[in-house]
Amino acid sequence: MPATRTAGRLLFAGAPRRHRVSGPDPSERFRLFQRLRAAQERRDRDAAGAGDGAAGGRPPPGTPIRIALPGGRRLPGRALQTTPLQVAAQLGGGLAEAALVARVNGTLQDLDRPLERDTDLELLDFSTPEGRAAFWRSGACVLGAVAEQFYGATLCSAQATEDGFFCDVHMGERTVQRSELPALEEACAAFARAGHRFERLEATRQQLSELFKHNSFQLQRIEEELTSPTATVYRCGPLLQLCRGPFLQHTGLIGALRVLTSSGAFWQGAGGRQSLQRVTAVAFPSAQDLADWQQAQDEAALRDHRRIGREQELFFFHKLSPGSCFFLPRGAHIYNTLIDFIRSEYQARGFHEVVTPNVFSPRLWELSGHWQHYSTHMFSFAAGTETLSLKPMNCPAHCLMFAHRPRSWRELPLRLADFGVLHRNEPPGTLTGLTRVRRFQQDDAHIFCTLEQLESEIDACLDFVRTVYAVLGFSFRLALATRPPGFLGDPETWDRAEEQLERSLRTFGQPWELSAGDGAFYGPKIDIRIRDALGRQHQCGTIQLDFQMPERFELEYASATAGTARPVLIHRAVLGSVERIVAVLAESCGGRWPLWLSPLQAMVIPQAPEVEDYAREVQAVLRAGGVVADLDGDVGATLARKIRRAQLAHYNFQLVVGRRERERGTVSVRTRDNRQLGERDLRWVLRRLRELRDARVPDAEERF
Repeated sequence: MPATRTAGRLLFAGAPRRHRVSGPDPSERFRLFQRLRAAQERRDRDAAGAGDGAAGGRPPPGTPIRIALPGGRRLPGRALQTTPLQVAAQLGGGLAEAALVARVNGTLQDLDRPLERDTDLELLDFSTPEGRAAFWRSGACVLGAVAEQFYGATLCSAQATEDGFFCDVHMGERTVQRSELPALEEACAAFARAGHRFERLEATRQQLSELFKHNSFQLQRIEEELTSPTATVYRCGPLLQLCRGPFLQHTGLIGALRVLTSSGAFWQGAGGRQSLQRVTAVAFPSAQDLADWQQAQDEAALRDHRRIGREQELFFFHKLSPGSCFFLPRGAHIYNTLIDFIRSEYQARGFHEVVTPNVFSPRLWELSGHWQHYSTHMFSFAAGTETLSLKPMNCPAHCLMFAHRPRSWRELPLRLADFGVLHRNEPPGTLTGLTRVRRFQQDDAHIFCTLEQLESEIDACLDFVRTVYAVLGFSFRLALATRPPGFLGDPETWDRAEEQLERSLRTFGQPWELSAGDGAFYGPKIDIRIRDALGRQHQCGTIQLDFQMPERFELEYASATAGTARPVLIHRAVLGSVERIVAVLAESCGGRWPLWLSPLQAMVIPQAPEVEDYAREVQAVLRAGGVVADLDGDVGATLARKIRRAQLAHYNFQLVVGRRERERGTVSVRTRDNRQLGERDLRWVLRRLRELRDARVPDAEERF
């Protein structure tokens, strides 16, 4: 779609004019933005000229600094003059073109922001999670800017997600029509090609109120969320975006963009009063990247866990219990097998499984600190004269367990595990199969330990993660998430907790990343992202350190040196939500479950009706031995059709029986890949299947 400029405004030919509404003249706020940015630049130049860059602990401008790169290489630089982009250009090899953002002393920043002091520098491209996040955050600004002009809408939110980005816009009673998406996509492409730069401004609360006086949604955000004296604003063409960044240098780096869906949303969640329109999209550095992504999406659609769940009769959902899954017998087999796997690890690692109530008084959540942060995500109801809530997590109940009697240092570490049912009031628009539900279970555990035991416990948690994911066939990435805005407790305690987690990560020996500001409100954490067979990443496990909850519950134990001491609390989960990991596993294996987890382990197939009695005997022997075995007694189907049907259904093994097998007490074994393994004694087959199942091997068909 061609784009033209008229009096400073970008107009799109063919845009649906019925959606246009007249809004405030944006030129006033853009002039204000440019005046404030020019004043900011003058202050920076004046500081450089006066040599007073040392204010706030920074060295004066031009001071020689050390720039340390991954791998040990070091480069010289100048304080408040050298930028990460200049370093990338100096390194060569196309790095200046590939780099999107920089990690400077653990903090992400724009490539063109000067380095202030000695720096540990990483240059991040699209292959890194941080690079993709910045790319998609920039794409969200493109989509937001175009949507405002395309529809005459008010931008409420523009955010990157794990899989792309979205914009929420306010359009009154109007809606985004699916037929309009191709034109919107072309308008975004034209906007990106124009190469609008992302300009950064640090503004005060008063300045922010002036810049966003046209947008009541952003004013509400400033009022409710801004806790510091200043905040960061970016300009991209006609758009002002309240965001800490970082962003790309300019929109021209977005080589391909695809608008995906439009749907309804609500301001500030499902309970918000104003309805919005949400548009989702994805963007890439090149058209080839987009084509590769589309191919991966097509493959993922074939592996969608909802389709697999329907075809293999694993689970279903019903409108009479939205967001809560009905697991059918086969799905329950997978679910319970995963829990049994974790239970076996618990027994080997000294965990104690407990059972806790589902319903609590809000006083518990007020004591734990969850009520002020999480009450809108909890199901609460009146019971007589009091209000009660379904638990959304187990940690407060485990604190009550610790505190119900005096504790001694001899009992520590105390590792409590709980598979209790949890409920969270997720907005209706976010419910997506098994990946986002309202009723779920976790492999949830909490470890109460001394400070001296902390390091070994964190190390053991990381080993637990490695062991389980190796069996499930997942590689994984680790990230240290540090204190967020609004954290509970004192900074010194947070520093100590973050340093402890960092030491454990270094000891573990696997590469890890820093996610500044992404910790829980009660403590820092190690986030664990698994990578499935399609190369997609999923957030499942976590290890969280908590100094706050023991304080709030006044937890104590009798120390070895007399007196009392406060325990440290570790929250940890490996699978995370069992529902979510079932979805991830289903899509990763495409419904071809490994034998130990499979609800389709063996199909017994009689060659003819006269041997069906023996086939049922075989099935009974297998079932008595703990093997999941079905029987195809369809007299109207040929043997070849039965075998093919079982293979297409992904039964790990087909056991064919005829008159000879009946006479000898044997079965003829085939795999789902149609490998013929020959005639084997039935008791031997049962023993071998149990050996392979109990060993939890990923390739039982090859090892049989």
